[in-house]
Amino acid sequence: MPKPKTSTGEKNLISKRLIELRRQHKMSQRILAYELQLRGYDMDKNVITRIETNKRYVTDVELKALKEVFQVSYDYLIEGKEET
Repeated sequence: MPKPKTSTGEKNLISKRLIELRRQHKMSQRILAYELQLRGYDMDKNVITRIETNKRYVTDVELKALKEVFQVSYDYLIEGKEET
């Protein structure tokens, strides 16, 4: 069974927002990976690169990790919606 993709063929919904969040926080992919590893998440720079370039699906655990690091909601990560 094929894995789902967005209507534009992307493998995840967060790639552009992840890039934006990293830039807003002045973080390189390497620094983000380090922050995630400090929190106990096994995500290295290559994982972040593959997510940002839409070559990889994102797991629920990874969404949780990114939510914690950037202190944003799941809605923001997935749909770009700010909390009201």
